[in-house]
Amino acid sequence: MRRLRACLGAAAAVTLAAAGTTALVASNASGATTALGNRWYAAAPYLMPLDNDPPDPSAIMDATGLKAFQLAFILAPNGGGCSPTWGGTASVSSDTAVQSMISTIRAKGGDVSVSIGGYGGTKLGQACADAAATAAAYQQVITKYGLHAIDFDLEEPEYENTAAVKNEIGAAKILQQNNPGLYVSVTTAGTADGTGWFGKQMLLEAKSQGFTPNNFSIMPFDGGFNGAASQTSALTNFNSILQSTFGWDQATAYAHEGFSGMNGRSDTGEIFTQADFQTVLDYATSHNMDRFTFWSLNRDRQCNPPDNGGRTSGTCSSVAQNSWDFAKYSVKFAGVTPPTTTPTPTPTPTSCKTAWSASSVYTAGNEVSYGRHNWKAKWWTQNEVPGASEWGPWQDEGAC
Repeated sequence: MRRLRACLGAAAAVTLAAAGTTALVASNASGATTALGNRWYAAAPYLMPLDNDPPDPSAIMDATGLKAFQLAFILAPNGGGCSPTWGGTASVSSDTAVQSMISTIRAKGGDVSVSIGGYGGTKLGQACADAAATAAAYQQVITKYGLHAIDFDLEEPEYENTAAVKNEIGAAKILQQNNPGLYVSVTTAGTADGTGWFGKQMLLEAKSQGFTPNNFSIMPFDGGFNGAASQTSALTNFNSILQSTFGWDQATAYAHEGFSGMNGRSDTGEIFTQADFQTVLDYATSHNMDRFTFWSLNRDRQCNPPDNGGRTSGTCSSVAQNSWDFAKYSVKFAGVTPPTTTPTPTPTPTSCKTAWSASSVYTAGNEVSYGRHNWKAKWWTQNEVPGASEWGPWQDEGAC
């Protein structure tokens, strides 16, 4: 999964697509006609629409007042090429499933942003020949779904590839120019001092290209963080980096700064509770930061049975909560008071599948049980423990 791939070259069709990338976002199959205010796109939490037991966005909207969702992730095809897919497998051009979800959200007065990149898979910046070809691939996504917002999630291993980052930043600049009013966020790794060496190199690339997005967001988790105090400290340090890189004053830097957290138990075992989110939210609003989001709505529900932080799951938070508790902090950042809701009843566990075996070979769709949860194989696997990694071969289907 975490491997660099050589650029695959640009076909004539890609060159032609790059030459005319102005989007007609007001008329498309998903029915987008009116953008939300940018504050909603800045508050949109991440949601995987095709993986990790996708929640019903309508239910989240009704329970919390949330209007915007950050759908993830757009990648290059697993088999190679410079065309957009969901997760490397589902072509954007032929998609109907995500489009249906977007239409449902818009019918209720909401909207979506789409995130490109993420942690796993091959990114289009790695696979496409240059910035123009990369932008042409992303323009297909903007046009298909009539987008008013897009997020560039630049992290490992892509942001360690100078050519790939140059392509992504160049593509972001092209899209910004060719889609007037497009809200653009750039998300990257967070460290105690703000962001690491590769994150700083990405900022310098943006400066060299004269590209300024609506915000640069850091992800202060999976790096030795411990609660909100360590996160707000990283945000303060990142603000200083933005000042020194772009020559901004403190207020301007905060106006171009964002936070992207992880609710509950992180991949490395850090715990971020609702109280931590409130503290960071207070910091973000008091400093007039541009963005407050988190990974992810798929995880914004209590594990069943509750595991008290014992493991990291892609489908639950591993902390005590009512469903969609963390989404309400995004709603607050957007300037709206969430409705009062009653706690979500704990569902009755289903029966367990056959126990997972380290010696058995499993293929996509096979189901097993492990750790009192049922799991479904995403692809061929052997001797890979279910739940060991959110990006591993097993999808958590819930308690049993």
